[in-house]
Amino acid sequence: MENSDNSIDPESYHSKKLDSSNETAEGYDEVNDSPVEEVRLTVPITDDPTLPCLTFRTWVLGILCCITLAFLNQFFGYRQSPLSLTSVSAQIVVLPIGKLMAASLPKKTLKIPATSWSFSLNPGPFNLKEHVLITIFANSGSNSVYAVNIVTIVKAFYGGQLHPLAALLLAQSTQMLGYGWAGIFRKFLVDSPYMWWPSNLVQVSLFRALHEVEIRPRGGVTRLQFFLIVLISSFAYYIVPNYLFPSITALSFMCWIWKDSITAQQIGSGLNGLGLGSFALDWSTAASFLGSPLATPGFAIINIMASFFIVAYIVIPIAYWTNAYEARRFPLVSADVFDANGGLYNVSRVLNYTTFEFNQQGYDDYSKINLSIFFVLCYGLNFATLAAILSHVALFYGREIWQQAKASLKHQFEDVHTRLMKKNYDPVPQWWFYTLLILVIGLAIVTCEGFGKQLQLPYWGILLAMSLALLFTLPVGVITATTNLQPGLNVITELIIGFIYPGKPLANVAFKTYGYTSMAQAIMFLSDFKLGHYMKIPPKSMFLVQMVGTVIASSVYFGTAWWLLYSIENICHPSLLPEGSPWTCPQDRVFYSASIIWGVVGPLRIFGRLGHYAKINYFFLIGILAPVPVWLLSRHFPEKKWIKFINMPILIGGAGAIPAAKAVNYWCWGSVGIFFNLFVYRRFKGWWARHNYVLSAGLDAGVAFMAILTYFTLEVKDIDGIKWWGSGIDDHCPLAHCPTVPGIKVEGCPVLH
Repeated sequence: MENSDNSIDPESYHSKKLDSSNETAEGYDEVNDSPVEEVRLTVPITDDPTLPCLTFRTWVLGILCCITLAFLNQFFGYRQSPLSLTSVSAQIVVLPIGKLMAASLPKKTLKIPATSWSFSLNPGPFNLKEHVLITIFANSGSNSVYAVNIVTIVKAFYGGQLHPLAALLLAQSTQMLGYGWAGIFRKFLVDSPYMWWPSNLVQVSLFRALHEVEIRPRGGVTRLQFFLIVLISSFAYYIVPNYLFPSITALSFMCWIWKDSITAQQIGSGLNGLGLGSFALDWSTAASFLGSPLATPGFAIINIMASFFIVAYIVIPIAYWTNAYEARRFPLVSADVFDANGGLYNVSRVLNYTTFEFNQQGYDDYSKINLSIFFVLCYGLNFATLAAILSHVALFYGREIWQQAKASLKHQFEDVHTRLMKKNYDPVPQWWFYTLLILVIGLAIVTCEGFGKQLQLPYWGILLAMSLALLFTLPVGVITATTNLQPGLNVITELIIGFIYPGKPLANVAFKTYGYTSMAQAIMFLSDFKLGHYMKIPPKSMFLVQMVGTVIASSVYFGTAWWLLYSIENICHPSLLPEGSPWTCPQDRVFYSASIIWGVVGPLRIFGRLGHYAKINYFFLIGILAPVPVWLLSRHFPEKKWIKFINMPILIGGAGAIPAAKAVNYWCWGSVGIFFNLFVYRRFKGWWARHNYVLSAGLDAGVAFMAILTYFTLEVKDIDGIKWWGSGIDDHCPLAHCPTVPGIKVEGCPVLH
């Protein structure tokens, strides 16, 4: 990866651009295009500003895609087997529909009454820019609305009532807040040639494969033909792991050999253990949780896998088998919360359900909260990662950001894509963003302070959450734009408000949602803007589509959730539902548990002086200091380019996706990523440039379409596959979750003596 994003120093790139007369034609063209080789190999440097963008087709197909994806994702999100539809599905489906509309609609111009505006039903052939904007609409619909979880737990779990207008404003304001300050960072995260957003290259490759006319090479295939081959193959194969042989999603051979050994199954289980030697024959296993390995840069994959190996095979075994924090009383890998006896924590004993506040007497009579050792360490890694992000970006990118801030005033720090955008299109005025920010802050304060203060969060909580999200948007944006990995603020927001305002579960989840979602939405906004930047979409059109799409999507998500919550009796309560009812709300139950743990019991009794895990707070110090040695080495040995590829936030936080992600996910993701983005990239760069990102899109699309087909034709009708050994969605390691100290009784586990 010598030629990836860190291989050209920003200062040298800047000087080469300004003094191009000293460069050879070949060297100038390469640097003048983009300093990132993956971008040079994927993104075209041409533009046709005459292509219509916000056409009748764009609005109709875009809004329909947005509404459809939002409704389906929320509808199926409450079911036992949630189904998540991505914008890739819409990206493929709308192409023939758009071409059909171009071929059949009349080329008639319609005037809007009482205005001077007019539009054509058919402005010509369905073009690439229309397709991109429709996909941005679909992207808004495919991204879940985090605030709907609050609406769900209040109604279904707490048995309370939220004012419908307050709930709608909560959904709208949390989704829109981050957009207000995203405009501040456009210069750094969109215009900068070094912020290249690897995941967008998958979309760019797919758009080019679908639209560009390409002559098939002798003995080969065009990119579109290659995409269709991969799509059909992935679609046909996914019936095996999705329906016929689900166990193929996690194969743990050590458990088959040592069927009665707890230790062997803890080491070998890919789902509930360390996953040594586990693997899968399923693309969704490789691409879930960590994203597509084909879209992640090679240096980031090495950092993440190094983190996984260090944590899973050095740190965790030492901590567990030395019984740190009584680790052997609990499962090795688990996201559950336990009492002192190794059983699941009984939340009802520490919560007053009448006032939704903490029951101190019940807590004193019961037990402190206990976590699995892997879960404890993952919290520590999360703390360290956020601290390391601030330190890493300040050390490695601070000078570049400062220089770019000065150079951007003179329009000097640009590549060919930025110059084309500035030449052909007007930018979005900065006052649009400021106006939106002021408006949404006002709506957020009204939402929380009004309506009888149902959400428990005072106005200062909104301002604090917003400040936290604003602080992290640039550093997290830099990490996301260069590594394709996005750390979240959900844990740190829960921690902060839990210390400041304990005993208020709704205040805790509201603060978390405003802090976590606003930053995530700002990052998504900037990522979409970078996609538009690569595809040469007018910025004002991008802004308008994102705004309209977000308002529509958040309204549909809220409306669908409200309808289901008030129309399905006993929704989210499996014990009260009719037998076989799918409305069990597994994702919302996790959100509810978090509101109890962080909002009711509070971090003081977990990571503070009253809990078991106070020393985990030292991870903040470790994180802030960790990038310093790497930075010093890179300064002292500038000729050693590989040093800059040691990314401490990723190296520290790489294993932080566990326990949601499993060891088998890491093994598959890392194996695929290393093969394609290191071996194939270096040995067969021509093939990689033409096919790598198209391969990723084809695999994703095939899995998505087969998942939809099996869901609607089989699963919703309770038509199960053949009952046999491989039909279970597990790795057949039943003892991997068992404790290893004598006397602990856990269902399904032998009691050791």
